Amino acid sequence: QVQLVESGGGLVQAGGSLRLSCTVSGRTGIAYTLGWFRQVPGKEREFVAHITGYGGEISYADSVKGRFTISRDNAKNTVDLQMASLEPEDTATYYCAFSPGAPSHSSIAYKYWGQGTQVTVSS
Repeated sequence: QVQLVESGGGLVQAGGSLRLSCTVSGRTGIAYTLGWFRQVPGKEREFVAHITGYGGEISYADSVKGRFTISRDNAKNTVDLQMASLEPEDTATYYCAFSPGAPSHSSIAYKYWGQGTQVTVSS
């Protein structure tokens, strides 16, 4: 059973930065995709970014491109999301997700999820 645990959320002013981290356990090897999604109450879960096992493919949602950076440390089994120039619209619960297959922007492709970490950006 794969488990993911996020950390690093919090409250930050607009224009500030936060770094989220996710630790993966229960899976050997690196041939899987890790992604970050976010969700606000009443809305569908939204793709933020993903990175493949060897880091060969990285993709971002248009809304975060140029502001967020996803990275992965296969030796530590972690994936981070560095968020800069945060906006109130970035306020959401952020989830780390694991996909055993090809990278995707769809949450359906992701089989395992973390519990989520709250990010709140004040104006």
